[in-house]
Amino acid sequence: MFDLFRSREKSVRILLGALLVVVAISMLTYLVPNYNSGAPTSDTVVASVGSDQITSGDVARRVQNEVRGRQLPKELVSTYIPQIIDQMVDEQALAYEATSLGFQVSDADLRSAIQTIIPDLFPDGHFVGTDAYAGFLARQEMSIQDFEAKLRRQLLVTKLREVAVEGTIIAPVEVERAYQERNEKIKIQFARVMPDKLRAEINPSAQDVAEFFKVNQARFQVPALKNLAVLVADPAKIGESLVPTDADLLRLYNQNKEQFRVKERVHVEHILLKTAGKPPADDAKIRAQAADLLKQIQGGANFEDLAKKNSEDTGSAAKGGDLDWIERGQTLPEFERAAFSLKPGETSGIVKTEVGYHIVRVIAHEEAHLNPFEQAKPQLAANWKNVRVNDIVQQISDHAQAALQKNPLHPDEVAAQFHMQVVRADGARPGQPLPEIGTNNDFDQSIAALKQGQVSQPVVLPGNKLALAVVTGVVPPRPNTLAEVEAQVRGMVIQNRLAALVQTRARDLAAKAKANGGDLVAAAKSMGLEVTTSVEFNRAASIEGIGPASYVHEGFTLPDGAVFGPVGTQQAFLVAKVIAHIPADMSQFEQARSGIRDDIKSQRARDRNTLFETGVREALRKQGKIKYHQDVIDRIVAQNRAS
Repeated sequence: MFDLFRSREKSVRILLGALLVVVAISMLTYLVPNYNSGAPTSDTVVASVGSDQITSGDVARRVQNEVRGRQLPKELVSTYIPQIIDQMVDEQALAYEATSLGFQVSDADLRSAIQTIIPDLFPDGHFVGTDAYAGFLARQEMSIQDFEAKLRRQLLVTKLREVAVEGTIIAPVEVERAYQERNEKIKIQFARVMPDKLRAEINPSAQDVAEFFKVNQARFQVPALKNLAVLVADPAKIGESLVPTDADLLRLYNQNKEQFRVKERVHVEHILLKTAGKPPADDAKIRAQAADLLKQIQGGANFEDLAKKNSEDTGSAAKGGDLDWIERGQTLPEFERAAFSLKPGETSGIVKTEVGYHIVRVIAHEEAHLNPFEQAKPQLAANWKNVRVNDIVQQISDHAQAALQKNPLHPDEVAAQFHMQVVRADGARPGQPLPEIGTNNDFDQSIAALKQGQVSQPVVLPGNKLALAVVTGVVPPRPNTLAEVEAQVRGMVIQNRLAALVQTRARDLAAKAKANGGDLVAAAKSMGLEVTTSVEFNRAASIEGIGPASYVHEGFTLPDGAVFGPVGTQQAFLVAKVIAHIPADMSQFEQARSGIRDDIKSQRARDRNTLFETGVREALRKQGKIKYHQDVIDRIVAQNRAS
């Protein structure tokens, strides 16, 4: 391999563009540290294909990669682990089949793939060297041997897939048919049976509700509830309880005097008339305007009022031209010279800068000085509290859980030790708002698997609060009584009956329209319904009052005048009548031909690839080459569910 990296032979193209992305993503799965899920050790075999094994460590790395890439929510890891393992087995099976068929990956193939996936190893096209290569992989907990073995396997899979999908030919008639289907349009009439129009007709009796509850009582259960003692650390409240002494603040002041040194500064306001971005010919006119404003100020006019009306500095004009305090080096040189040369209350002449013409007025001027201790005390107190609060919160994060685990029967004592407050929550259930916490999914997950006496992990809440809980009691699940869920049961009875009524009315409408020769308007009118005529639309359109055209796709296959339905949509059931078919405009066909052919070819290649992979997997299973260790898989799933 080292000789390969010193070689200057030209690399060959080994990957299709789309499949190269698959390889790169797959390889990144192996370039992350182990997923700390509490699963079995990394040498536990999960499945095998021939003599190749997939370990729990391989699965953990794949899981972490997908969680980090936000392709898989952390809370769903346990649900998707079997599917992830199936994916890994499929990849291994394809590599096994490729090897059996005589496919090989040359060193040149391997070099080209590494250069594509990790370009940092090849600055300016030259390999950085074996030591740097090994070091890069070591930081990812991989050896060169393991990395290249896995990459060779991925490249074998890619070669096999290329063979599986190559040679896809699309006949011209297929392209033309696809163009026509995409671009033909229809126009329909439709009448909707809306649930909200029929709601008033549904009024179940108390007996109806009781009978439904009796038949479906298993659906109405009070889940297991938990009594909690929740310890909450609120940085704001912790800060309020902390009072520094003058000695604390004086020590802090002496250690950080540089923070309280004030440079020479002036408090200024100004009026700006811009020249930047304006024609040079306007300069004299703008200066004359500035001179007029200065004359008004010298005559006693209010500076702030003139700034609000005339200044073109949008940031300060509304404040009467106030720029607040400025130090040397913060403004344009000409402006700075004028501002620092004026005494408080004085106004400058006209000051020209690259921006325009200014009139500057100084409100106050402070020489450089050290703020005295008494003046710095409020800031010192705030700084002292911030440091102390951060230290306390860090101690809570590091030690509060262990302290509560040692003393779960006395959460108040632990809370006092860590400046926390205790919130009691009896009968807590997921999704229920809790005092000081509200509704928080992370907190719900932290207590989900806890039993009585067990302590949760600390959870960060909005506002940088920290919370952890001890389960002080568990109330077992029980069936609901009818009185507890009567409103919910009544709603379900109404919903079921309403759905049935809507479908019945829609079927009646369709039957009437077909019986009277397709007159949908007359049929709808007899039932108090309105008929709407759509615009012309194709299969990809969205139709006002219906939604996606896929709801009424049947209309494209029916002749003009045909009535069809009922069709269920998100809002209603509808019955429709085809008014007209509008053929595709074939004048645009040649322009679209190439794109449509490529779309069909890509879809067919994906379909063939899926069928091929399924065939390989099933054949190897029948040969006994694929083996799953279900007990290990079940253990990984269970441990991730509990974590």
